[in-house]
Amino acid sequence: MKGKIGLVTLGVADVAASGRFYDALGFRRHEQDSDAIIFYALEGTWLAIFSRAALAQDAGIEDGGAASFSGITLAHNVPEPGGVDAALDEAVRAGARIVKPAADTFWGGRSGYFADPDGHLWEIAWNPFQDLT
Repeated sequence: MKGKIGLVTLGVADVAASGRFYDALGFRRHEQDSDAIIFYALEGTWLAIFSRAALAQDAGIEDGGAASFSGITLAHNVPEPGGVDAALDEAVRAGARIVKPAADTFWGGRSGYFADPDGHLWEIAWNPFQDLT
């Protein structure tokens, strides 16, 4: 198997509301979206927004709800330390909830976390040792 992630699908409570959130972040929709699923073309991969119940059904599993931490975070890296604060501010304006404010890290970078309307965690990070932008 090739070591690449082509698509990340987030199971959400309300596809339209989540679409408005990611639109407000400036993500670019693909023309093949619908009321049931929204696709965003990102650099190097795709993001899909799909009903949580439909995603669980598609995978053949029970939906246990979003009551606890899923063990997965998504990350967006910025090219400079101040970009962490700016991106978190942008996320808040779009409707995100700050989970961990921007702060310098023990490993020499800077990061913070926000949750989207369905609780999916996004880390915003600046890494002085590796360009992930």
